[in-house]
Amino acid sequence: MGDLVKMANLDDIPSVDLMSELLRRMKCSTKPDKRLILVGPPGSGKGTQSPIIKDEYCLCHLATGDMLRAAVAAKTPLGVKAKEAMDKGELVSDSLVVGIINEALNKPSCHKGFILDGFPRTVVQAEKLDEMLEKRGIKVDKVLNFAIDDAILEERITGRWIHPVSGRSYHTKFAPPKVPGVDDVTGEPLIQRKDDTAAVLKSRLEAFHRQTEPVIDYYGKKSILTNLHAEKPPQEVKAEVQKALL
Repeated sequence: MGDLVKMANLDDIPSVDLMSELLRRMKCSTKPDKRLILVGPPGSGKGTQSPIIKDEYCLCHLATGDMLRAAVAAKTPLGVKAKEAMDKGELVSDSLVVGIINEALNKPSCHKGFILDGFPRTVVQAEKLDEMLEKRGIKVDKVLNFAIDDAILEERITGRWIHPVSGRSYHTKFAPPKVPGVDDVTGEPLIQRKDDTAAVLKSRLEAFHRQTEPVIDYYGKKSILTNLHAEKPPQEVKAEVQKALL
């Protein structure tokens, strides 16, 4: 009955949308399956490149934070367990997160593969992920490391200022406002996000180097790691990504 209802509802979908979806699916059917992990510190450009890769290869984008919140909201068995841990102020266990990723891989949108962003952060998580994928008879194809010097990141991130009402963003070096500290359009003051200060960035980078650099070594030993020059402009990084995924 559910399928019949879905079919009946097709009448209400504009032909243009149907055609574009059919064309997208035809294009996707010719693409090779890819299972990718993006690794890199905050501000390294993962967020810029992941939607491009996702669309190009018809992959699903798995951001573990969003997935955890969705599982909790949907009250799935794993979501209920995750909520119990969060309510106690505990970290959600690695096994639970891997279980939520495992569930997500059943979705039709993940049929051609996935991009994992923000996970694994530790070698233990990487090992658990490999075990889960092995049970499915699949493995990670490529790990893209957005390598960038801390000093460049600091300049990139701490120079960001936004106009909170409109979301317009500026950069003191790369895209400065006409008048320092003031929005070009309204003349209202700009603010800096809490996460964009030097102190917050320093602690996040320390955590990245301590926890996640061993993960980069872990995948390097498996010969599936590609180091990208993430300090380059987005178009050049995009070209490097495309070359790595050939």
